[in-house]
Amino acid sequence: MNTSEIRPATVPASALLSTWTAHEWRDGLKIDDLSALDRVTARTCYSTYEIVIVSPASGEVIVRGGRFFPEFAPARLAGASLGGSLLKMRSMYVGFRIEFALDGRVIITSPVRKLAVEPASVRAGELM
Repeated sequence: MNTSEIRPATVPASALLSTWTAHEWRDGLKIDDLSALDRVTARTCYSTYEIVIVSPASGEVIVRGGRFFPEFAPARLAGASLGGSLLKMRSMYVGFRIEFALDGRVIITSPVRKLAVEPASVRAGELM
C-alpha cells in the first residue's frame, strides 16, 4: 500500500462541534430565559408564527401560523436548526429554522428572519 495516496479527510467547519460551541449566539433567544405566557412572534421566509410560552423549562408552547398551525395548537418547541443534525435546544435564532414536536411529528419552519418578544406583563398591564 502506498501511503503517499492517503489524504486526511476534510470536513466542513459547520460539521465540527467546536465551531458551534464557539459560535456567538446572538440575534435570537432561549425560551428558558422567558416566562410563562410571554408571546414570541417569529417571522420566517414564508410565514409568521405566534408562539405563547407555556413552560419555558420543557419547551411546551401553543403556536399558530404556517401551514401546520392554522389555529393555536399545543406543541413542544424543540429548538433551532439549520436543517441538519445540530439542534440548539429550546432556542430560536435569525437564520435558523424552528423545530416543533407535535404528536410524534417534527414540524420545521423556513428560516427565521425576525423575532420579537412581548412579555406577559405587558398584556397583564393592559387589563387594568
